[in-house]
Amino acid sequence: MTRRVKFNLTMARFCVYGFLKNQQYFAPFFMLAMLEKGLSFFQFGLLIGFRELCINLFEIPSGAVADLYGRRRSMIFSFVCYCISFVIFALSSQLPHLFCAAFLFALGEAFRTGTHKAIIFDYLRTHHLEDKRLKVYGFTRSWSQLGSATSSVIAAALVFGTGNYSSIFWLCLIPYVLNIINFLGYPRDTVLPKNSRPSVKEVFSHVWDSLKEAWHNKEQRRLLLESCGFEGVFKVVKDYLQVVIKAAALALPLLMTHDNQNQRTAVLIGLVYFLIYVFSSISARQAHRISTWHGSDDKAALAVWAAVMICYAVLAGALAWEITPVALAMFIVIYLSQNIWRPILVSRINKHSRPEQAATTLSIESQSKSLGAMIFAPILGKAVDLWGLCPVGVLGFAVALVFWTTGKIRNGNK
Repeated sequence: MTRRVKFNLTMARFCVYGFLKNQQYFAPFFMLAMLEKGLSFFQFGLLIGFRELCINLFEIPSGAVADLYGRRRSMIFSFVCYCISFVIFALSSQLPHLFCAAFLFALGEAFRTGTHKAIIFDYLRTHHLEDKRLKVYGFTRSWSQLGSATSSVIAAALVFGTGNYSSIFWLCLIPYVLNIINFLGYPRDTVLPKNSRPSVKEVFSHVWDSLKEAWHNKEQRRLLLESCGFEGVFKVVKDYLQVVIKAAALALPLLMTHDNQNQRTAVLIGLVYFLIYVFSSISARQAHRISTWHGSDDKAALAVWAAVMICYAVLAGALAWEITPVALAMFIVIYLSQNIWRPILVSRINKHSRPEQAATTLSIESQSKSLGAMIFAPILGKAVDLWGLCPVGVLGFAVALVFWTTGKIRNGNK
């Protein structure tokens, strides 16, 4: 008999984690903040590429450390790194300092991604609720998106009040310190490492075994490539929405009363991102229904690939001909699609992973999307410097076309 998921204190802590983790007040303004500090699109792409390279270097070892030394320690270290990076981003506009901040942010990402998902899946496994992983992860992710919706409004108000972007990095310290406190109350059976302290050799052996499993397992290999394509492109493309919103804000007659361009931009960015994250929260919570409707996670993923392929094609045209309302609409739909895609992908990966390698396998997945972003970010930044925003849509369409086509062939051969 299938057991029902009960909302208890542990589930509440998982939701609180997601809500506080997404209080990244700089996120809706990050590209604009870096451009304000004097970076070109290419330099911004290099900064993002460097960040993703660092995530790649530490991602898999960090997952192994979490599996073997303790997931709560990994999460606390992660959030300490985040806090230091926020301070540097707030204080400096020098490129070397910004790269240092990006490095610390990457450490935070590397020690967080995969680890918390493994905590959730361990909890479900302990309580014999493995078949509910998509529903539970979608539910907790919906709280993350509600956190993003809240943070976008707070960030917009702060930028509107101060007239600059750097101040929003300071505010991020508060929720991240609160999340460190939240981790201390996590159940022991989901955060404790093995009884014995492993050697460095055992850590690397664990990493190597997980890598071999991911490479030789045909299903895992395909999923990692999909993550590299879908999530890698999305991580690079999504920040260009800020440039489109800024152009729209400066053209709106309703906002002409404010001379400060940052204030005018903040109003529209706050509104657009609030709507994106509210609807993204709903999308993530309904991912399991979409999977059920299509008959399987794999078929649902293929449908999402088709949707984003069309959206990127329309986006390319809208950016080429400067049809801002259509471009904004396509960005919003792509965001919603990503929040349907993400729970489905994580569920598919967990289905093909062994329990003792959960955090490491999910870290490998996170590394694959970082690899995609690392490759795409500088290339796209240079293309935008040369030809305008149209390449943003072209890149997404090309990648989606490849995976949708190969996915159709693959499903047809099953």
